Amino acid sequence: MHGPEVRGKALPKWRRFFGVTELVFLALAAIYIVLYATGAAPDVAGLVALGAFVVGMVALVRVVRRSIRQAIWRLRNRLIAAYLLIAVVPIVLILTLVGIAGWAVIGQMAVYMVDSEMKRRLAFLNAAVAGLRVQSVDPQQFISRMAPLIRTRFPQFELLVEGKTETRYPPDSDLEPPPAAWREANGLVVRSKQVYAWVHQRSPEGEVTLMAPLSHELLTSLVPGLGDVDLAPFTLRGSQSPPPKQNALDLETPFVYPEQLDSWGSPHTNFTAALLVDTRPSAVLGTIFGQKSEWADVATFGFVVVGVLFLIGEIASLYFGVRLSRTITGAVHELYAGTQHVKEGDFSYRIPIKGNDQLAELGASFNTMTDNLGRLIAVAKENERLQSELAIAREVQAQLFPKAAPAVRGLELAGVCRPARSVSGDYYDFLPISERAVAFAIGDVAGKGISAALLMAAIQSNMRTQLATFIGASLNSAAIGAAAIPGAAPNGSRADGLSTASLVSALNRQLYANTAPEKYATFYFALYDDREHVLTYTNAGHLPPLLVRHECIQQLDSTGTVVGAFPSAEYGEEKIALEPGDILVAYTDGMVEPENVYGEMFGEERLRELLLRHAGEDSNEIIARAMEAVMQWTGSSELQDDMTMLVARRS
Repeated sequence: MHGPEVRGKALPKWRRFFGVTELVFLALAAIYIVLYATGAAPDVAGLVALGAFVVGMVALVRVVRRSIRQAIWRLRNRLIAAYLLIAVVPIVLILTLVGIAGWAVIGQMAVYMVDSEMKRRLAFLNAAVAGLRVQSVDPQQFISRMAPLIRTRFPQFELLVEGKTETRYPPDSDLEPPPAAWREANGLVVRSKQVYAWVHQRSPEGEVTLMAPLSHELLTSLVPGLGDVDLAPFTLRGSQSPPPKQNALDLETPFVYPEQLDSWGSPHTNFTAALLVDTRPSAVLGTIFGQKSEWADVATFGFVVVGVLFLIGEIASLYFGVRLSRTITGAVHELYAGTQHVKEGDFSYRIPIKGNDQLAELGASFNTMTDNLGRLIAVAKENERLQSELAIAREVQAQLFPKAAPAVRGLELAGVCRPARSVSGDYYDFLPISERAVAFAIGDVAGKGISAALLMAAIQSNMRTQLATFIGASLNSAAIGAAAIPGAAPNGSRADGLSTASLVSALNRQLYANTAPEKYATFYFALYDDREHVLTYTNAGHLPPLLVRHECIQQLDSTGTVVGAFPSAEYGEEKIALEPGDILVAYTDGMVEPENVYGEMFGEERLRELLLRHAGEDSNEIIARAMEAVMQWTGSSELQDDMTMLVARRS
């Protein structure tokens, strides 16, 4: 005996589908029909209808579940259901997805063409009115010249020009100016439940208002041959219809797009209308490409493709059904073989991965585990090698920083860089020019690690090369044959003709041409000449250095953007006279941006206070005090960012 049973007896066929819940629903439905037909007790009828709806939903769920259970009670039906889920449902879903995607694409293209044409015509109206207002053209001349052009885009329009005299077009137009709250505006506006394309502009000479009603026929004619176009609920559908059907697959494709409309009565009130386009794929493609597509061949090809896909799905279903049981036992055997290899120390063995189910995931996890185990020793060796290479890189970079500040008459220099990692992206350098002239620089490369350190080295090399070229040119022009200190001009020579802005501009072009687009740096370059005690500098997006003078602090602002980001960036240069006792402090963001445990940055204000407090100490002591204060602020022995500071003191 098959099917549900109660106490050993088979239920009647009608009871298999109608239980107590279903009978209650039928009873409530019958009572509601009687009450509704007789009109008696409408309140009770409403309650009965609500009860019937709730009980009906429960009964529907019960009937569906019972029907499914009854349908797949036989094993054959279960296999058929499994086949449908495996082979048929995915294909149906794919075809449905393709249909929805095609509808969305065709609809969006149609709406885009209509909306674009409307915006072009609105832009034409705005430009025409702007020409009337800006060029102060006589309104009558404007109307005689522009009215025919406007009518080609908007067959009906009204124009009101208010100035010394009032001009209307057509002469019998009763167009009134918009409320005073409107300033200048253009677009679509709703007035008296009618949509208009309008332009309103004001000038000292008066106001110009142009309004053109949008009808269903005008909207449909925006893109000829595209189909029926409405702007619901303001335009009424006329007798237009979608383009003729080209073939069986050339289905009608309606699409809706929201359109924002202004309100004539208030500039702060907007309406949302629905731009409705009723078209066909052949019309859209014909509008775009200028000719109708042969959809019959496309449809035939599509049916063939779908048929092939169904056939492939059927064959795949049969194949995987036969292989299903074998994959389970095969996966277990492969796992056993893999554990034997691992037990013997062979971590290179890999289980073949077949399928995309839980057994395949288990095999992939086993392979990942053995791969990780096999790489442990290799990773340890690689880390050891990397640490060795980083140590070498740290030593190389340490050689790039100045060993000591050059001896320049009238100026004391000091600088320190403390990397947050093994290598630093910060940069500072002292570049001697003569006994009485010196250049110094500080920079901060975007990013950290090896790449930032390499860019820092490139900046240093570029700047030293440029200065060496300048000094060499100065030596040739002065006909000096004696050898000088590398990178320095002979005693008594001056830095005349050396432009900090030109050097930074050349550096910017070199970095942009030879580095990745995302690589750039902030850069501050200064030149001090002790003959005139003048500091000439260019600040390319770096933090403004601080000038301590007579217990006051002055900021030296930027003169350009960062280097390496824009090929044609322009940089300026500034000059400032240094007085005896002046202290110039340049630093990177690692000195002011580190945060404490509460997320508060050290900040420039605390740095200013520290500089004023220790201004009487020597330059190296000022740097040490500043870095110590930052470390105490963070409360950690690990640096959050590279810390670099450069101090120049006029003696």
